[in-house]
Amino acid sequence: MSKLYRPSHRALQQQFDTERLADRLEATRCREALTEEDAAFITRLDFFFLATADADGFPSCSYKGGDAGFVRVFDPRTLVFPVFDGNGMYLSLGNASENPAIGMLFIDFENQKRLRVNGTASFAAADSVDPPYAEAQFVVRVALRQVFPNCPRYIHKMQRVESSRFVPRPGVRTPVPGWKRMDWAFDALPAKDPARDPENP
Repeated sequence: MSKLYRPSHRALQQQFDTERLADRLEATRCREALTEEDAAFITRLDFFFLATADADGFPSCSYKGGDAGFVRVFDPRTLVFPVFDGNGMYLSLGNASENPAIGMLFIDFENQKRLRVNGTASFAAADSVDPPYAEAQFVVRVALRQVFPNCPRYIHKMQRVESSRFVPRPGVRTPVPGWKRMDWAFDALPAKDPARDPENP
């Protein structure tokens, strides 16, 4: 019995005669834990895309970025990533608190490679990992359920220009994003938001 495909998947596979191929991919490419190659791939990347859905099934997809290695591999079945200051909406993480089933998509656009990871999210205090992440509000632990690479043929080859200067880094004062000081946002900021300090860059 397949652990990956539901009747909806099977219906499309049967319609387009891909059921044999789908079964072969599940048997040979899908796994329940990271290989050493998977772990090395994840830890050298500095972003991923996070898919979540709320308790009613309505989805959200967000970009998560940091420095290379900000997604940590604790063991072959566990990933951890930080939650940094954002726009305060908490759409993805609010979803994950209602429905902990999440998807993570890791892409290397320069080398045209990608890896999909599905798992179950839980939250932990920022200081629960060592070394701690600079300026993390909390961390997300992901218990892996499925890991599989994807065909890279439709990945557009892109070249990096520069890393974001807003990524929190130990010993470095994180600059304030300009939007936080715009009229529509400033008076609604959290009381302790660094943007309220006029001496912050």
